Amino acid sequence: MCFWPKTGPWRRRLSRSTIRENGPDPVILPCMSDAFRHCMDLLRTGDREFYLAVLFAPEDKRPALAALHAFNLETARIRDLVSEPMPGEIRLQWWREVVEGSRDGEARQNPVAGELIAAIEAFNLPRAALTNLLDARVFDFYDDPMPDRVTLEGYLGETVSALLQMSAQVLADGADPHTADAAGHGGVAHGIVSILRRMPLDRARGRVMIPSDILAAAGIDPAGWVAGSDTAAMARAVAILIEIGREHLGKAEAAISAADKALRPAFLPLSECAPAFARATKPSAAPWARPIYSSPVASYMRVVTRAIRS
Repeated sequence: MCFWPKTGPWRRRLSRSTIRENGPDPVILPCMSDAFRHCMDLLRTGDREFYLAVLFAPEDKRPALAALHAFNLETARIRDLVSEPMPGEIRLQWWREVVEGSRDGEARQNPVAGELIAAIEAFNLPRAALTNLLDARVFDFYDDPMPDRVTLEGYLGETVSALLQMSAQVLADGADPHTADAAGHGGVAHGIVSILRRMPLDRARGRVMIPSDILAAAGIDPAGWVAGSDTAAMARAVAILIEIGREHLGKAEAAISAADKALRPAFLPLSECAPAFARATKPSAAPWARPIYSSPVASYMRVVTRAIRS
């Protein structure tokens, strides 16, 4: 079962205290353009797992990978910058026109958009997959509950899985990387981790990302989830969601082990999935009330270990 959209698809000594507080220091290379540096700065402060994944990729692939992940970060956080759907949809429409090529001159003045266009052209990235990602992001602006597991898997397929697949395509020099299963399942697993991490914030905003059919199976509804009226039922719902995440992670890891080693840096962010699931299932966890983020140094070491073993 695959959820990849059918339409598409250093060397330096680091201070341990610095890593603990801020994540790895920014890596500045002479060849870094201002736009590339801008993308990397966004990732270092906003998405450290994908920042590290870029650092472990071949040097000539880093700008394109940084552009992809910065694009994803910029579009994903629109939901936190707007209070009404319309401004969010307008911002997504601008990005949609960038991807489609109708704002080429204007887009090249934006460092993320300019690097994204260069990546699309250099590595034959599927514009349809990028527009599908933007279409899926529209859901982020509304307070509608996630209806069911299938819809959740489709949403994560169009967003996180698409990002992983296109990252693998960059590492494959624009050719088909044959990693649809790895990206499909890996995206769902990593997406569920993101849902777990955002649970307290989403609940405070009345947003429910656990599918309604999972909530029902646990004995609670979306309103009860937001209200926090039954923590035992909430724990059951989280356990079901994590089991789904673990199922997809297992399938993703099997597919990654069979993939070309040159493509594996695309999947380094998955190193955070199993530890996140473990933290969220501890009796004292309550991820709906307290964030489950790990320390930057622990996250850094897991990515490094996975990169070395790959």
